[in-house]
Amino acid sequence: MYQPTDLKKGVVCQIDGKPYRVVEYGQKVMGRGGSIVNVKLKNLIDGSVIPKTFKGQERIEAAEVNNKTAQYLYNDGDKFYFMDPVSFEQFELAAEIVDDASKYLKEGDELNLQFFDGRVINVELPKNKYLEVTYTEDVVKGDTTSSVLKDATLETGLVVKVPAFIKQGDIISVDTSTGEYRERKK
Repeated sequence: MYQPTDLKKGVVCQIDGKPYRVVEYGQKVMGRGGSIVNVKLKNLIDGSVIPKTFKGQERIEAAEVNNKTAQYLYNDGDKFYFMDPVSFEQFELAAEIVDDASKYLKEGDELNLQFFDGRVINVELPKNKYLEVTYTEDVVKGDTTSSVLKDATLETGLVVKVPAFIKQGDIISVDTSTGEYRERKK
């Protein structure tokens, strides 16, 4: 059981039998009245975000969410196929569960799947993902002095804004939470 002040960003709790992850946390301390905790919770099943306020000594149930490593195999448009690297058992996930993670998946990638009540509720990506640039415009001479950004298409089909010095064939790091360029691999 959690107290309201334990609900920091990233904590997974259970409300009305559904798992939620804290995406925003704010605390207001009142004179003698204790404190109020305002959080935004993301439903890990349907992806909806709700605001919630907790007071003083309320108790919040911890969610039993398990992580399991899986290897991404391929997709056929509406289903994504994964394999358990230990038992070699293959299984499929609907595109709605994979959601935005599909922009970063390459065949053979290992990632964590989150399970709640025996079913997959979320595909957890690493914070940064290295991907190859498959297409980008060439630099126009003279544009390299300022911080000019240009579009680059990556091997998964994702398009990100990159600095002018990035060229086709470079491997770059992309922040999976924002979809933004981080750095070029050295």
